[in-house]
Amino acid sequence: MAALAWLLIPLVAAIGAGLWGSWANRTRKVRSDGPELIGYARFREAMERERTGR
Repeated sequence: MAALAWLLIPLVAAIGAGLWGSWANRTRKVRSDGPELIGYARFREAMERERTGR
C-alpha cells in the first residue's frame, strides 16, 4: 500500500502541473491601453511644465 501512495504522489503532481499549464496558457481578453496611455501623456505634460517653469 505504501508503494501505491508513492506512485500516486507524482501522478497527482503531473495532473496539477497539467492543469496549471493549461490555465497559464489560456487566451486572455485583450484590454485596451487607453486609460493608461492617457494618464502617461498627462504625466509627461506635467513634467514638461515643471521643467519649463523654472
